[in-house]
Amino acid sequence: MEILSKAVPIAMLAFVVSSMLAVGVSLTVAQILAPLRNYKLVFFALLANFFLMPAAAWAIARLLRLDEPLGIALLLLGAAAGAPFLPKLAGIAKGDLAFAVGLMVMLMVLTVGYMPVVLPLLLEGVSVDPMKIARSLLLLMLLPLGVGLVLKARFGDVADRSTPLNRISSLSLALLILLLLLTNVKNVIALFGTRGILASILFLFGGAGIGWLVGGRGTGMRGVMALGTAQRNIAAALVVGGQNFKDPQVLVMVVVVAVVGLLILMPLARILGNRGAEQPA
Repeated sequence: MEILSKAVPIAMLAFVVSSMLAVGVSLTVAQILAPLRNYKLVFFALLANFFLMPAAAWAIARLLRLDEPLGIALLLLGAAAGAPFLPKLAGIAKGDLAFAVGLMVMLMVLTVGYMPVVLPLLLEGVSVDPMKIARSLLLLMLLPLGVGLVLKARFGDVADRSTPLNRISSLSLALLILLLLLTNVKNVIALFGTRGILASILFLFGGAGIGWLVGGRGTGMRGVMALGTAQRNIAAALVVGGQNFKDPQVLVMVVVVAVVGLLILMPLARILGNRGAEQPA
C-alpha cells in the first residue's frame, strides 16, 4: 500500500502536465481569451465559484451537523476554484474546450489571491501563504500550458500531433483514479457514519447544479460551467489544509471529496457529451 501511495503524486503529475500540454498545443491564446470577453458569463462564473460554493459548503456543513474537521475541509474546497481536471472533463462532455481552459486559468489565478483573504474570515486562526499555492499552480499547470501554447504558435505542424499527449493524459487519469480508490478505501469507510460521504455528494451535485443554472443558454458553455463549478481545486485545498490543521480528518475529507468527485463528474461529463451529440446540428 505504501508503494501505491507513493505512485499517486507521480500519476497526478503525469496527468496534469500531459493534459495541460495537450490543451496548450490544441489551442491559441486568442481562442482561450475569446470566451472570457463574455463579461456576463465571467461574472456568473465568479459568483458561482467564489460566493455560492463557499456558501453551499457552509450550509451543507451546518445542515448535516458535520464534525468540525469535515466542515473545515468542505469550506476549504468551497473557496478553492480552478481545477486542472476541467479541460479533460470538458473534452468528455464535448463542451467548449477554449472556454474550459480560459475559465480554469482565470479561477486558478484568482484562487491564489482569494483564499488568503477569505479563509481567515471564515475559519478562525487560519493563515494562508499564497506563494505556496501559486508555486504549485504555476509549475504544474500554467507552465506546461504556456509551453504548449508556444509550441502551437511556433511549430504548428508539430503541435498538431497531440494524440500521444492525449493518450498519456487519459491513461494517467485512469491510473490516478484507480490509485486514489485503492489507497483511500479505509478513509472512505472511516467517513461512513459521519455524514461525510453524503456531504461530499451534496456538495458536488450542488456545484454542478449551480454551474448549470448560471451557465447561459448554450449546452457547451453550461456543461463546462457545471463541471467547472463542481470540480474544486484539490491541490490548493490540500496545501492550505496541510499548513493550518493538525487533525488528519481535514485532509482525509479533502481527498475523499476528490475521489467522490471523479466518480460522479466523469459519468456526468459522459452524459453531457451524449446529450450534446444527440442534439440536432
